[in-house]
Amino acid sequence: MKPTPGRRRKARARRHTTRPEFVTLAALLVVASVVAGFLALTRPDSTAPTASAGSKGGAKSGAKDPGAAATAEPKWDGRTQVLGDGSTSYTGPQKGELKPVPLKPGEKPPQFVVFSWDGALEGSDHLFSHYRELAREYNAHMTFFLTGIYLLPKDKKTLYHPPMHSPGAAAIDYATDEHIRDTLGQLRLAYEQGNEIGTHFNGHFCGAKGGGDWSVEEWKSEIDQFYSFVEKWKTNTGFTDIPPLPFDFRKEVTGGRAPCLEGQPNLLKAIKSYGWRYDASSPGDFQIWPAKKNGIWDFPLQMLPYEDGKYQGLSMDFNFLYNQSGGETKGDPAKYPQWEQQTVASYMAGFNRAYYGSRAPLFIGNHFEDWNGGIYMKSIDQVIKNVCTKKGVKCVSFKELADWMDVQKPETLQALRGLDPAQSPDWSTVVK
Repeated sequence: MKPTPGRRRKARARRHTTRPEFVTLAALLVVASVVAGFLALTRPDSTAPTASAGSKGGAKSGAKDPGAAATAEPKWDGRTQVLGDGSTSYTGPQKGELKPVPLKPGEKPPQFVVFSWDGALEGSDHLFSHYRELAREYNAHMTFFLTGIYLLPKDKKTLYHPPMHSPGAAAIDYATDEHIRDTLGQLRLAYEQGNEIGTHFNGHFCGAKGGGDWSVEEWKSEIDQFYSFVEKWKTNTGFTDIPPLPFDFRKEVTGGRAPCLEGQPNLLKAIKSYGWRYDASSPGDFQIWPAKKNGIWDFPLQMLPYEDGKYQGLSMDFNFLYNQSGGETKGDPAKYPQWEQQTVASYMAGFNRAYYGSRAPLFIGNHFEDWNGGIYMKSIDQVIKNVCTKKGVKCVSFKELADWMDVQKPETLQALRGLDPAQSPDWSTVVK
């Protein structure tokens, strides 16, 4: 676990046995609701690889809406506009984003695949840079969910006032100065290459006194502090030799994933005032086209076929770890090849079910980690190379997917949601 400091606890891994590929929509919805109770543009087809005195945060009653800046569109004059203490800047609209276009009558939707990463720290194993480079090589965009305290030095940790915990407390380790520097560099490059920077919030608290217990105001405090840490990293670190990041966090952050997938009901109420457009904190659903919750796009982790469809499990590395080695990060090395093959097969089964079926987006969530000899990272390497090169596939960020869905006709989205995952329809009857 050395790429990502500290211990991580995730939502309980789930197995769920279903009939193989063809399931009625009614059954899907019933099973999906049970699972949730326990624990969610176009671009030319890619057919081959191409080449802070830190604020203590805290929402206050009657305070000015902290999300107001998210709705303000700066007037771009072609010159960099340095913001705040020089930690961030506005350099114009992000380059390379996919342009959302409505489907034409009878047109088959693209097969969207979103690779997302919780934490987004450039640690000693350099996995942030590895996946940023892999995205560039395969003409893909990804979503990197940054943990705010990864830009806050450990000696300034008491600037963080987590809900329900003492100042400076966190369920993960603070980053070293070297890793903060490296992470800042990767954030810059990731953004410049068209990837999305989202949020994984701050202290990664789960279970008792974690996000599932937080009120709306406590979630707002957590969000305000995230903004403070990322907008004032120069003040907090004292680094004077690093230029501003080339984007405005309040403009670019439009969604996130809660630690351990906990607390979405109150989180959804909190994020509306910040102008966010999606949330990726749902604990699990089948591969059906997304819908909105409380006006926010709900992008859940998904139930994929495990072990040749014997049961369904979440599309995240921790859940493979849980089911293969009981959650132990160093299981039996003799089984690593078998487990890696199982992991790749599960991802590909989920991909193929949608690609040759309903074309529902595939959501894959992971961490930068080395569990079980790094087999889950090796698995993702294979999946990226296999799927992002296929005709009709768009490996995109959550933000780009939200853009695309926003321009589709409501009746088209409704028809898409009515498809079973493995159902390959007559698209002329779906997209009108």
